[in-house]
Amino acid sequence: MEFGISEEGRIIEDQVVRFLNEKIIPAENQMIAEAKTTPDGEDTPTMKSLRAEAKALGLWNLYLPDKEWGAGVSNHDYSILCEHMGKSAFAGRVFNCQAPDTGNAEIVAEFGTPEQKEEFLIPLLEGNIRSCFSMTEPDTPGSDPTGIRTSAVKDGDEWVINGHKWFTSGAVGAKYAIVMVVTNPGGNTHEKASMILVPTDAPGFNLIRSVSVMGHSGGGGHCEIQYNDCRVPLKNLLGPENGGFMISQARLGPGRIHHCMRAIGMAERAFEIMCRHANEREAHGSKLADKQFVQEWIATSRMEIDQARLLTQYAAWKMDTAGKQNARQELSMTKVVVPNMAMQVLDRAIQCLGALGVSDDTPIAAMWRNGRALRIADGPDEVHKMVIARRELKRFR
Repeated sequence: MEFGISEEGRIIEDQVVRFLNEKIIPAENQMIAEAKTTPDGEDTPTMKSLRAEAKALGLWNLYLPDKEWGAGVSNHDYSILCEHMGKSAFAGRVFNCQAPDTGNAEIVAEFGTPEQKEEFLIPLLEGNIRSCFSMTEPDTPGSDPTGIRTSAVKDGDEWVINGHKWFTSGAVGAKYAIVMVVTNPGGNTHEKASMILVPTDAPGFNLIRSVSVMGHSGGGGHCEIQYNDCRVPLKNLLGPENGGFMISQARLGPGRIHHCMRAIGMAERAFEIMCRHANEREAHGSKLADKQFVQEWIATSRMEIDQARLLTQYAAWKMDTAGKQNARQELSMTKVVVPNMAMQVLDRAIQCLGALGVSDDTPIAAMWRNGRALRIADGPDEVHKMVIARRELKRFR
């Protein structure tokens, strides 16, 4: 395994880091201020300007390893680029590398028909529209997608969808949703569901609310959706009929590692803020940096971040060399290790900064709020640990 980035990736990395440090991070407060007067789901004026500049520089769709659709960067190289993007909550959007669009683009590119790619994929890659992913339901456990209840039945040349979803992230302002629905209720556990592309202006698509998450409900939101006799053409079926579970797993593999890459970037930025504050702040007759407790936080955080990064890069490298299917164990381990590490580092940074740490004068509090969800999103820790253990036990059975 090569730990360093490729020469081609290095060139992109230099550009990403420069753009991040010179353009995005200095504009964060401006974008936060503009968001107060910008309709939810729309880009602020500064965001629009930064996106146009990033696109003109070719810093666009870096997550897609297929050169037909993206930059052709390997998963391993992207793990390094994505870590940099994780240092700012705005960077993913600036570079058109934000969830859930990334995962949606990947599966439409892999499973979509030429007509679906023309209608749903290309505008997404051009940055002209946004999308959302509608799988989680309030009445069924999100950790078990085989139990979903939202249904789709054929009526002539249309699908008729009925059901209740929530945490359809990014639905405010999105052009379409990829919806996981039951199309074969009598089938085997993993052959009941399908994926259907549903325009958000389709009759029967009802956005009820953006669910408030720890006091935050802005932006594209984590939305509650009612599908009431929602009708879309049969041609909007994504991939094979009753192949929804297979497609969801194909989507969640890269999605999980992208979340982890960004979480490492969050941890690194929080770590930097903690170290700079410790070097500058005086308390009880000396710098915080001289306190043994603070030194323990810094030493432990440094070790944990580096360990998590190595595991993430290994999982990305294995995806490149052995395929997503053969990297499942590493992806599951990464999905448990990295969010827990990030929360530990963020918590130490908050404690080190004291009252400043829980304020919104630094990005750490927002990172903590967003980072906490990662221990649940794309599979909770407990399910991943169960799967990891089963695979290991199977090896020795």
